[in-house]
Amino acid sequence: MSILVVGSVAYDGIETPFGKVDRILGGSATFISITASYFHSPLQLVGVVGHDFAEEDLNKLKARDIDLEGLQIDNSGRTFFWSGRYHFDLNNRDTLDTQLNVFEKFDPVIPASYQNAKVVCLGNIAPALQNKVLDQIETPDLVILDTMNFWIEGARKDLEVTLNRVDVLIINDSEARELSGEPNLVKAADKIRSMGPDTLIIKKGEHGALLFTNGSIFSAPAYPIVDIFDPTGAGDTFLGGFAGWLARSGDFSDENFRRAVIYGSAMASFCVEKFGPERLLSLTAAEINERYTEFRTLSEIPVQREDTF
Repeated sequence: MSILVVGSVAYDGIETPFGKVDRILGGSATFISITASYFHSPLQLVGVVGHDFAEEDLNKLKARDIDLEGLQIDNSGRTFFWSGRYHFDLNNRDTLDTQLNVFEKFDPVIPASYQNAKVVCLGNIAPALQNKVLDQIETPDLVILDTMNFWIEGARKDLEVTLNRVDVLIINDSEARELSGEPNLVKAADKIRSMGPDTLIIKKGEHGALLFTNGSIFSAPAYPIVDIFDPTGAGDTFLGGFAGWLARSGDFSDENFRRAVIYGSAMASFCVEKFGPERLLSLTAAEINERYTEFRTLSEIPVQREDTF
């Protein structure tokens, strides 16, 4: 069961109250692919980089056994670059610079060897491009979509078309409210799921995540991290862990979706411990298993001995 990831491969400049890096590997496809690679192979990446993309960073992706046939190298310009400064609470940030560079003309061409992918992860790119990707895929078993306020506000019609073609939508709480026009997240979830996706995940940052399926609502906790250095890419990392577990298990039941949410949350909790994808590149299977177990115990409710209180 192959995983296809389409999104941005970029460089980021990041400043937080705990440090600063001027240029580090980033991008939605980067975080999703690296994370999912811990769970499943083959992993296929489609994106674009410029002439300045370092061989060292290509090797980081190759070391995770990520297939780069779909990574376009456009020698006419530089790689997409974003820089931002996070506030002390790390929930808010100011964008300091955005240089689309070669990403501005990104045209996702899916190689023939990728077109039978069974799990498709559509990173945060224009909905029209996400639709173009789906036009090139044969019979996916699961399509997972990420989007953001920018597209909800500026490309609503294209986004609605895309939503009608996906199985899972992953957004944060403010995006859910804006997309649905509902302040209450339960009502928002009902309205969004009526737009197409059977499954909706609403991320709530330090307050965990909510999973809405046909059969139930599941609330996942957030991991109590002591040292948070950089939240950049945490949402994409969540998506990668979620998709990776589902592809690894081949089980798309409601119960297994809950496990996938916990794996996504566990991987995101690692992501924030260092700048960029640095922590993700040095993980071990034992660390992932331990963090998953810790997540389970966080919300474990002891069985009551008596039938009634």
